[in-house]
Amino acid sequence: MGPLAPNEIISENTNFLLAFFIGIAFGWVLESSGFSSSRKLAGIFYGYDTVVLKVFFTAAITAMLGLLFMSLFGWTDLDLVYVNPTYLTSAIAGGVVMGAGFIMGGFCPGTSFCGAAIGKIDAMVFIGGLFIGVYGFAFTYGWWEKLYLARYLGEPKISDKLGISDGLFGFLLILIALGMFVVAEWAEKKFPREEY
Repeated sequence: MGPLAPNEIISENTNFLLAFFIGIAFGWVLESSGFSSSRKLAGIFYGYDTVVLKVFFTAAITAMLGLLFMSLFGWTDLDLVYVNPTYLTSAIAGGVVMGAGFIMGGFCPGTSFCGAAIGKIDAMVFIGGLFIGVYGFAFTYGWWEKLYLARYLGEPKISDKLGISDGLFGFLLILIALGMFVVAEWAEKKFPREEY
């Protein structure tokens, strides 16, 4: 993550101060949206509460549209936006491990810190497990290295792979998001749960 504004405009210390306040605001939004509740977070897997899906998809669409419009006006160069390298095998394995941990613990790594910040013991235990997993992987990396580096695909963008423009991909993603919101509303009616 780069600075909020170049150091020629505001100082590095001001950037850090602004990042601090933005972080506090982000934490407040997460907590007030219920992201410190493991029941609400796990609800997405059982269909009774899809707020997490809606919030994260809305955030992704908003960020994508922001980047596309800033690119359109020449304020940013999309070719300079960092794209994580893709190692397909480890991405799938990591997704399975994280998904299983999410279902069992009711938190993802980010929301566990949100829950711990307001004193939830289950979130603190989850964070302990997170650190055990991170250090366990780091100390045994030699055992996993081949799996971790398997099926390297470079730094692909879905729009490039599909041979379409970023704008068209953005439009299609918005349609997919709207479809997912409709399915999410259906799921909440189909699998209702009493308030918790």
